[in-house]
Amino acid sequence: LCRIYKKTSGNGSIALYLGKRDFVDHVESVDIVDGVIKVDPAELEGRKVWVYLACSFRYGSDDLDLIGMNYRKDIWIKRQQIYPVDGTKPANTPMQEALLKKCEDQGHAFTFNIDNNLPCSVGLQPAPEDVGKACGVDYEVKAYIANEADDPDEKINKKDTCRLIIRKIQFAPGTIPAGPQADISKNFMMSDKLVHLEASIEKELYFHGDQIPVKVKINNETTKVVKKIKITVDQTTEVLLYQTDKYTKTVLNEEFAEEVKGESTMEKTFMVVPLLSNNKEKRGLAVDGRLKDEDTNLASTTLMRPGMDKGMQGILVSYKIKVNLLVSSGGLLGGLTASMTMIPNTPPGQRRSGFVRSISRSWSGLASLQISTP
Repeated sequence: LCRIYKKTSGNGSIALYLGKRDFVDHVESVDIVDGVIKVDPAELEGRKVWVYLACSFRYGSDDLDLIGMNYRKDIWIKRQQIYPVDGTKPANTPMQEALLKKCEDQGHAFTFNIDNNLPCSVGLQPAPEDVGKACGVDYEVKAYIANEADDPDEKINKKDTCRLIIRKIQFAPGTIPAGPQADISKNFMMSDKLVHLEASIEKELYFHGDQIPVKVKINNETTKVVKKIKITVDQTTEVLLYQTDKYTKTVLNEEFAEEVKGESTMEKTFMVVPLLSNNKEKRGLAVDGRLKDEDTNLASTTLMRPGMDKGMQGILVSYKIKVNLLVSSGGLLGGLTASMTMIPNTPPGQRRSGFVRSISRSWSGLASLQISTP
């Protein structure tokens, strides 16, 4: 048995059926979107039934649409005529066959192929007091009754439509490269001795909820004392469609009271877990696409493949890990950063892309390293 998602139009003339609402981007290809529409011809009055699949970027709330300001941009859209039947259709999937038997003569199957260069579903977390749909990239399957597929002069009554929001989610590549490593050295005024800091991560990819082991090595040649080690994970979000807007929010900030005395060394692994549950109040944080009131995760890192148009992605997401040392003089030794990609948890046997990490350094003269997630 499988769950079926159904939405019926306000006048009851058409009903939309889908077997699932999460469609996976396997990097090389994307799951097909297959469904069935049940049509009652008695209420059509000579009009036709259409269905479209649209990838859209929303950057304003619904109430702005009411005053004639449409804050929604279609990135990609495909339409099909469902009734009367027009042209040949691809072979039905088992799910479609089962639904067509249930709908009998009123059932009509449809199939869409999503381009694999389109963005995955991602939204910007609203503030607790915000209402309406969140800004972000979403996918919508909509069935409607109209004379033409897309006539700007034809007004379609809301009662003649039914729609379901779906998600395009990304699974990581099957191979996981070894993790990156970065190091930095710093001396202090009136001293030629150095404090050496080295940080590394086991692998490039981690899934949502995974513990991330950050291995830290310190060689303190000075007489100063390292009082604390601070590890932060920053999410950088770049909004591309309506303007170039780039901002960074911290999703994890932990301090460890590890003391490294002068002329001594330390090597230790610290476990950190960035979670959305600890960042519920942060407005504008990028999260994976949400369906109704279902819970979600921090947004997965955007994986850019050769040939992809950066401008079509709508929102680009990346992560950085920073390691800082607090020394007895009160100064910070830092700048060691690692960029990560996050992915939601995956059922057994499936890998979904989560954190793609790159370790980079913000000081001059040091090359950046990259970590990727499975």
